[in-house]
Amino acid sequence: MNGIEAVREAFRQARAQGRPALIFYWPVGYPDLEASIRIVAALARAGADLIELGLPFSDPLADGPVIQRATQRALERGVRTPHILEAAARLRAMGIRLPLCLMTYINPVMAWGISRFLTEAVQAGVQGLIVPDLPLEEAEELQVAAGAAGLAWVPLAAPTTPDERLARIAATATGFLYLVSVTGITGARDRLPVDVVAHLRRARRAANGVPVALGFGISRPEHVRALAPEADGLVVGSALIQHAEASGFAQEALLTFARALREAAEPL
Repeated sequence: MNGIEAVREAFRQARAQGRPALIFYWPVGYPDLEASIRIVAALARAGADLIELGLPFSDPLADGPVIQRATQRALERGVRTPHILEAAARLRAMGIRLPLCLMTYINPVMAWGISRFLTEAVQAGVQGLIVPDLPLEEAEELQVAAGAAGLAWVPLAAPTTPDERLARIAATATGFLYLVSVTGITGARDRLPVDVVAHLRRARRAANGVPVALGFGISRPEHVRALAPEADGLVVGSALIQHAEASGFAQEALLTFARALREAAEPL
């Protein structure tokens, strides 16, 4: 099963269970490379349907202070593209079979070379690609190359994206459409925007059957429970990092939170 099929199958299985797919994000290399691999493996076993592996980058335009701080620490520890690919390969060797989607900015891809980057990502076991700073008009080369390599392409859309453009963006998705909940950066939030459900419904209509996952700000089980009937998938990142930091990276505390998110996604 290639990455495109694996990502779509993860959404199909979640939908068959009457819930959204739960997508957990973790920056590789934080708090260090070994710990991040253990954390991702634990999150995968705590109920995630897909995992986003964050590639540390020096100018993470879409990320808020929690992820910026985490990725900066990873960079200071020397974590680079080869380490992210190594982490993916080691997770596969540990028996992690759920889809691993690489979240990167375009500069590391271009610096590595598109063909080499995609080839080595697939060899490492990566199955999807998310590039938040690559707009629709500039994405075709990488999108087509990713598809040829069997990687699921995951474009992003904002709540302000017009319907016609939403449809065009969604049409390029071979994995899912990543809908940003706010016109801003990532980060845990106490409250989600009051119009987030309306944006979700509009995006799903425009996506014409392409799965739509909501991210940016989902940070509590009650957020997951409220959005579960509306979304095909939900992405949690900053809140996981905050819980890990608050507990001194005690794995059981993080897993308790992750399991609570998964429980909240289940149908009543």
